[in-house]
Amino acid sequence: MFSAYKNQLGRHAFVVALSVGVIAIGGNATLARNTDSWPVEGRLIGEIRDADYKKSKDVSGIACATATGLPRTCLLADDESQGAQIVIVDDGRVIAGDFIRLIYNSYDNTPLELDAEGVAYADGSFYVIGSHGRPRHEKNESEKDRQRNDAQAEASRHLFRIRFDPHAVDRDGRLRGAVEIKPSTELSKFIRAEPALLPFFNGKLQDRGLTIEGVSVRAGRLYAGMREPVLDDGQAAILSVSLGALFEGEAGTGHLHRLNLGKRRGVRDLVEHENSFLVLAGPTDDPENGEVNEGDYSVVWWDGNGQLKRLCDLESYGRKVKPEALLPLGRSGDKLRVLMFFDGPDAGAPRLVEVDHP
Repeated sequence: MFSAYKNQLGRHAFVVALSVGVIAIGGNATLARNTDSWPVEGRLIGEIRDADYKKSKDVSGIACATATGLPRTCLLADDESQGAQIVIVDDGRVIAGDFIRLIYNSYDNTPLELDAEGVAYADGSFYVIGSHGRPRHEKNESEKDRQRNDAQAEASRHLFRIRFDPHAVDRDGRLRGAVEIKPSTELSKFIRAEPALLPFFNGKLQDRGLTIEGVSVRAGRLYAGMREPVLDDGQAAILSVSLGALFEGEAGTGHLHRLNLGKRRGVRDLVEHENSFLVLAGPTDDPENGEVNEGDYSVVWWDGNGQLKRLCDLESYGRKVKPEALLPLGRSGDKLRVLMFFDGPDAGAPRLVEVDHP
């Protein structure tokens, strides 16, 4: 059963199948051109610090209750927060609404982040996924550091199904009804059951430790796209599992998809689009000097089976400005309009890009 919450601002035996063969990118890519960022009205919520919510600088995922038209009621995640936030995406602007708190984990009286890295929507439900990974920097860690990092990893190993009536959200993103939240920690079992992923579960990111950065849902299955590990054959990994197995205790199988996104490239976001997927492909390691170069990130179309096509390479949008989340908005001639959010700038600095339509 679902647990029902009133939305409050500020409280708020497994068999694994392996896909056959290797999927490689085909087609030539154009360069997505720069446009002005859209303003964000109101405050997007980031981490909790000193009993207060800080402004978001690490937008990591977004999904909307409708796939066409504007405005849209959406749910957005910041990977340093403990939940997700309702936003309204209108033409040329984003409106920050109510925050839905999902976890209350803490260590030594300090809140731990959910490390939410992706948001999906399907059949009346939003899905928010934690990274299922360990913190990035653990050099010469003390015993207390290790314990805290263990607690942080545990906090990130959550998947949530969230239901509310989009019609109960007003134009300012305020929800006038109840939120139903159902958590799941079952995905970790499927990850550990996959021989190609098991060695990387609970590993440090700098040592190819597993971390999820994209999520999508199609035909009753959840797809978890991974930044790491890039597998030993050089392929990026996406694990799909039935929703019934994750939330209803049903028997199910995990299926490992291998995508050739390029050398040392993993999944940085994953979005369902017209019965296929858009993949934000990017480097597994952030550059030490913070420089993000032209072509480091690309938008790739994937049919969910055996075909890939690179739709565009992305420009550099500035030092330490990393593309992090995609929201398809619709066609414009032979192009697909995509709203892109970033890790680094205030409120994700949403920016419209046009890519080749698949």
